[in-house]
Amino acid sequence: MKLKKFFLILLCISSFFFSAQSSQENILNNLFNQLKKVNNAKSAALLEEKIWSIWNEHPSNNKLTERLEFGTELMHYGDYNYALKVFDNILATDPEWSEAWNKRATVFFLMKRYKKSLNDIEKVLKIESRHFGALSGQARIFIKLQEYEKAIISLKKALKFYPSFKSGDLIPEIERLIKEESI
Repeated sequence: MKLKKFFLILLCISSFFFSAQSSQENILNNLFNQLKKVNNAKSAALLEEKIWSIWNEHPSNNKLTERLEFGTELMHYGDYNYALKVFDNILATDPEWSEAWNKRATVFFLMKRYKKSLNDIEKVLKIESRHFGALSGQARIFIKLQEYEKAIISLKKALKFYPSFKSGDLIPEIERLIKEESI
């Protein structure tokens, strides 16, 4: 009888988790559909803000959301090593949360550990291929590494689902760098 109760509880918990995750995914799909169609910067910025708020909220675990906020705060104050430990801990608990990978990629970027940052960005994009923040970060790393063509590819991927993305303004500048390099 105890085993039946255990499995029933487990089923309820997993149903809640998948329901919350599915709900988040539906909201994101709707926001990205709107983002693709919007043609003014103010509306795009509002949609972007809503998307970030969903990405920054774990679908089923408020403690992980709080840890992500704490790690982000540490990162903003320059305590990269502690922030890295916080994000490592979150990823050990839930390796399927794209924003935890993105935050850790950002810390690696700030620590100038570009290869590790790129590896984490790849994980973000496997989970959430529309993550324009990760694509923008990837482009910035490629610029630092002087891999300009790859930077353009990353930005163009973001522009497919976020046509008014400000980071897309970097493309003409990167193209200029490529021309200067070839001279």
